[in-house]
Amino acid sequence: MEGEYGHIPVLRDRMAQLIAPGVSALGSNAVIVDATLGAGGHSEHFLETFEKACVLGVDRDPHALAGARERLSRFGDRFVAIQARFDDFADVADESEGPIFDTLREQGVAGALFDLGVSSMQLDQVERGFAYRMDAPLDMRMDPSQTKTAADILNTYSHGEIARILSTYGDERFAGKIASAIVREREKQPFTTSARLVELLYDTIPAATRKTGGHPAKRTFQALRVEVNAELDSLAAVIPVITDRLAVGGRAVFMSYQSLEDKIVKKALVDMSTSKTPPGLPMDLPGTAPQFRLITRGAEKASEAEIAENPRSAPVRVRAVERIALPDSSSFSSSSRGVL
Repeated sequence: MEGEYGHIPVLRDRMAQLIAPGVSALGSNAVIVDATLGAGGHSEHFLETFEKACVLGVDRDPHALAGARERLSRFGDRFVAIQARFDDFADVADESEGPIFDTLREQGVAGALFDLGVSSMQLDQVERGFAYRMDAPLDMRMDPSQTKTAADILNTYSHGEIARILSTYGDERFAGKIASAIVREREKQPFTTSARLVELLYDTIPAATRKTGGHPAKRTFQALRVEVNAELDSLAAVIPVITDRLAVGGRAVFMSYQSLEDKIVKKALVDMSTSKTPPGLPMDLPGTAPQFRLITRGAEKASEAEIAENPRSAPVRVRAVERIALPDSSSFSSSSRGVL
């Protein structure tokens, strides 16, 4: 089916392996949350692999939702999709009715997947402005209903704000120099399309760096996309949301493609899987034992075979965590986790 939709899910089989124990633990009550639904490739594999499980797909992009719903319609009511930024999915689910949502509220989440960053499908849609190799409007909104675009950032942010974004979100060595060029050029004419920005980057970044550092626009476009969609803020916000809603045995898996994403995930998962008992005591004090355990040792990477089949998997870093206990409770309940 991937060929028909032009999308190969990254580490598809490994993602199923990682969430399988959680699905097994909940049996016929297993609900998997695909929090970054995209074209639906991972969800399709989960539905085919776990024949008794249901999948709740979440995406802020209405174009992605429409395509995934069509692709996965053959699974009937085992698949439900909602439009939401993934850190808002619990609020949307709480207001929704249906068997999947009832099961989530009563049993918790069996498995959750976060395939972070921009999808191949979005990159292929020229009019969205995510790709720097084709001239297109400087948009980059995953949710077209939001107001701020990449053009707005380039045309209204101060020199310091632009430099900070490029340096922090894009790891761009020449952030200050690029910001100066952007401010200078926008006084002549506002930025509207990607070709003009790419030309500016070619002119601004030294030739020696352009020869060895990949496409000169890659880091700037990444930084703008992250700022437009508040991606890192959403990631930091959703980790406690999804882990709080895992059933015992349930697992959350995160696939990061840039170092800032991976750092946020690593810090959060290590913290929640570490005992809060002061060092030196022979056992955990009441209420200080971790409720989660790390599944992956460090960050897993794609194999050479996987990268050869799917080059998009080259930068991926995978981390996963499993819920091993509930706070002061022997069973899953809404009172122990807040309302879904």
